Amino acid sequence: MFKVVKREEMSEGNVILNEIEAPKIARKAKPGQFVILKANEDGERIPLTMAETDVEKGTITVIYMIVGKSTALFKSLQVGDAYQDVIGPLGKPTHIGKLGKVVCVGGGTGIAVLHPITRAMKEAGNHVISIIGARSKDLLILEEHMSAASHELRVCTDDGSYGHHGFVTDVLKEILEGEKIDQVVAIGPVPMMKFVSLITKDFNVPTLVSLNPIMVDGTGMCGGCRVTVGGKTKFACVDGPEFDGHQVDYDELMLRLQAYCEDEQKCYNEFCMMQES
Repeated sequence: MFKVVKREEMSEGNVILNEIEAPKIARKAKPGQFVILKANEDGERIPLTMAETDVEKGTITVIYMIVGKSTALFKSLQVGDAYQDVIGPLGKPTHIGKLGKVVCVGGGTGIAVLHPITRAMKEAGNHVISIIGARSKDLLILEEHMSAASHELRVCTDDGSYGHHGFVTDVLKEILEGEKIDQVVAIGPVPMMKFVSLITKDFNVPTLVSLNPIMVDGTGMCGGCRVTVGGKTKFACVDGPEFDGHQVDYDELMLRLQAYCEDEQKCYNEFCMMQES
């Protein structure tokens, strides 16, 4: 069992932070890697990329948005409760090197995944410019953490309630037009990563993205997390989760992510009705 030692509701309670006791995972985990969590015997296996690890405390931190039955079940876990299973670290870690000027672009809960990568890039001696965005100020997370992990931080909101009124891609294009950038790392909703990659391709800037396809076992056996990268089939769990953003077939990825939306909504509605009764 993996005990929840800290729980925080972010973004009006729709985004949840869990700090979880997992000392063996904390010792080995590196930026960019993920874990698979299962709340209880009847729960679903959910992959989440770690937002933080603390070797001394023996904990890992995950941040997730409530999008269906399983994440709603995760939300019900309070401090002192425990996940039945936490498996990891899984996936390949981010390659961290001294590259020069790096722009880290995060949207929504992707900011949580981006944070340890941003910090590691700064610690490696890179000049790090970060751009984070959300639909509105109320949905923005980890601004202070990203500020501390970066040399410069730009904030965007779709509705203009905070920071730049517009998308992260607007600010990214402005930066690319004004100075030479050696690497872009983009993590967030698939459409955001797609358009970031289209922009950086025009400027010939290497771009890493972290993909979140449907996943079951996390070890390359089931093939559920297959994605097309450079015209070849890859498994996000063992070949990724990070890939060359210029090579990803985003349209196929979006179609696959939508495959079970109707079933997911039905299960979520039934779960909510059970909780209320």
